[in-house]
Amino acid sequence: MSENKTKATSQAVDEFIAAVEHDGKRGEAKQLDALFRRVTGEEPVMWGPSMIGYGSYHYKYDSGREGDFLRTGFSPRKAKHSVYLMGGYCEEVTSAKNEQLLKRLGKHSRGKSCLYINKLADVDMGVLEELVKVNWDAMNRVYPPEN
Repeated sequence: MSENKTKATSQAVDEFIAAVEHDGKRGEAKQLDALFRRVTGEEPVMWGPSMIGYGSYHYKYDSGREGDFLRTGFSPRKAKHSVYLMGGYCEEVTSAKNEQLLKRLGKHSRGKSCLYINKLADVDMGVLEELVKVNWDAMNRVYPPEN
């Protein structure tokens, strides 16, 4: 069985953010980092070369595949920020809540558990913070933290 290619690394998050090329994206990455730290209470960790994660969880599928992944996080990509909202993927009630919140968020696109935002000025930051919190809480219910 193949191994998860995206793993936590020892790369410093602050150094990664400082190296984001575009000044605007770098500033927004700092804003997102502050938002995620505030909501999660977690120190960020780099996952792979470009994902900033807050918390982690261990998953095991019926197929036997298992691994570890970030509970939530983001990646300040060149074109758009990718925001990882895993809770709606794991829990129907959270998926429904996400749909309600996304209607109020502002300009965005999305994938299964990813939210894509071109620039933070395009969205309501209060709604984004609520989305992160709702999904963080869902992940903690579905995959209780090991303390």
